[in-house]
Amino acid sequence: MKPIIEVKHVSKKFNIGFKPGGYLALRDVLAEFAKSVFLQVKINKRENKQHKRLGEFWALKNLTFEVMPGEVVGIIGPNGAGKSTFLKILTRITPPTKGEIILRGKVASLLEVGTGFHPELTGRENVFLNGAILGMTMNDIKERFNEIVEFSGVEKFLDIPVKHYSSGMYTRLAFAVAAHLDPDILIVDEILSVGDAEFQKKSLGKMHDVSSQGRTVIFVSHNLSAITSLCTRVILLNSGKIVEIGKPEKVVAAYLKKAVGAAPKVNLPPGSSFANGIVRLLAIKVHDEKGKVLQAFDITKPIGIDIEYKVLKPDIWFSCHLLLRDSSGSTIFHSPEDANKLITCRKRGIYKSTCWIPGNFLAEGSFNVRILVDGSFEKTKIIDFQNAISFYVHDNLDGNFVRGKLTE
Repeated sequence: MKPIIEVKHVSKKFNIGFKPGGYLALRDVLAEFAKSVFLQVKINKRENKQHKRLGEFWALKNLTFEVMPGEVVGIIGPNGAGKSTFLKILTRITPPTKGEIILRGKVASLLEVGTGFHPELTGRENVFLNGAILGMTMNDIKERFNEIVEFSGVEKFLDIPVKHYSSGMYTRLAFAVAAHLDPDILIVDEILSVGDAEFQKKSLGKMHDVSSQGRTVIFVSHNLSAITSLCTRVILLNSGKIVEIGKPEKVVAAYLKKAVGAAPKVNLPPGSSFANGIVRLLAIKVHDEKGKVLQAFDITKPIGIDIEYKVLKPDIWFSCHLLLRDSSGSTIFHSPEDANKLITCRKRGIYKSTCWIPGNFLAEGSFNVRILVDGSFEKTKIIDFQNAISFYVHDNLDGNFVRGKLTE
């Protein structure tokens, strides 16, 4: 079976710092004349060439991969990684500077909210307009019209000009049209972030249906829960290059490790600075109920955080504390090891404490763990391990969580 998408050594260069070609308005001519008279700017050929070199920016660098029919491939990465540039090349909006992309099948893309919509036309009229732009015949649109409208959930506003629609209503109607085109390849760029939870669930389900019918989906998103629940393979981009490609859990973990700055597990060597003569930290890890170390957790599942340490001097008081912080650095909770004891004194040896976070307790997002070991009553230094480990909590949008279905 041939790949439905072949990406061969694709690179894209932009020249920055230069005005694009085209017409000049009178104000532009006058401005340039003023510069030449009063500033007397002179740029020789050598300076111009140097400026041109400095003005080159490679948004994509030598991308090469294949996508098989029926695959759902997610593309993730930080802002500026080249994700949107790649989709514009994939959809023929802009050509690559180097390389080529081979597409075998009909493509439907949804790159921006309301693409192909006319603000003065009603929702009904825009369904027919947008469907025609995406390649549907009049009979196809009429046949699927009721299904499109029902899916979008904007029946009450169908005969109102879309300029009065909210961005969420735009999204629902635009996605409904594209999703019912029955393309061989459906390309979606972060479009679901505008819709509410119920619509996101419907949209993810629709993309599952599209892929189960042997069609291919390319999905770009910062919503890692959607990426992990929907995709069969994920590509991580950074600075225009492919950093990693593989199973969603593995690639998302690699992305989070770099984004958050810490792994879900750390083992400290004997000579580490996280010791104070009384106790020495050995390891910290975050895991599921089965003890498996993970970087990303389902929002409904319990999360365990282990702290392993070695007592160096016996029968001396100390207190071990775990602080959980969100991506903004705010402390979510503080859990002391000896919460139910007045004094913690131990013999020499290796000990492990586990803090269990119940399911449906944390919101979706990234978190990091700070460990404090306080022996201040014994006049020893406090061990302070900032950003010891990190993990991510994602919501699969199945309604089986404490918030339920937000739209009901």
